[in-house]
Amino acid sequence: MARRRKNYYRLSRKNRNTVLVFVIVLLVLTAAVDYLKTERTGERPIAVGAADSNDFEKYDGREFLVIKVVDGDTLDINEPDRDKNWTRIRLWGVDTPETSKSPGGEMYYGPQASEFTRESTLNKLVVIRLDAGNNTRGKYGRLLAYVELPDGRVLNEVLLSEGYAYADLRFRHSMYDDYIERQTEAQENGAGLWGQVKREDLPRWLQRNRPKLLNTN
Repeated sequence: MARRRKNYYRLSRKNRNTVLVFVIVLLVLTAAVDYLKTERTGERPIAVGAADSNDFEKYDGREFLVIKVVDGDTLDINEPDRDKNWTRIRLWGVDTPETSKSPGGEMYYGPQASEFTRESTLNKLVVIRLDAGNNTRGKYGRLLAYVELPDGRVLNEVLLSEGYAYADLRFRHSMYDDYIERQTEAQENGAGLWGQVKREDLPRWLQRNRPKLLNTN
């Protein structure tokens, strides 16, 4: 009996070591991804907190000039933020395909989405809208916002309706259900990327989270 008990604990220690190795590898991979993103974009991860009242006072409902477009869902405005002379905006509720600047490489329709945002916003005045009661900052310190274009339309919504973006299902926000409906309508109409996109072209998180929304080939 004593020998069996000894073998049992030996097996448990082996399992614990296996789990420990797995966790270490996972942490190393996560750090590597963050490092690559930092090298390419200059953005560093920060702790994400609740809504920041200072952000609402500084940005919400105010007009700013777009001075740079990073990609389809990320842009910079001419307002100093922390240690930078600009503020980086990450659009709420949408995820556009990546461009060649991304650590993961270019995705289908990424250049088109980036160009659309560039033509719609670069060197133009836009109004920033924050999501009341929600986080104001993302993982890399980017300001999470809805961007109102000079013609009154909301860039986030236009990107979805015209098939340049996916509805981001990973984070809840006040327009969550509406954005899913916009994506569904764009998909049914074959708008933009939905005209020829294949399942393997879609972001992995979208394939995992809501396969029932994906009626692609």
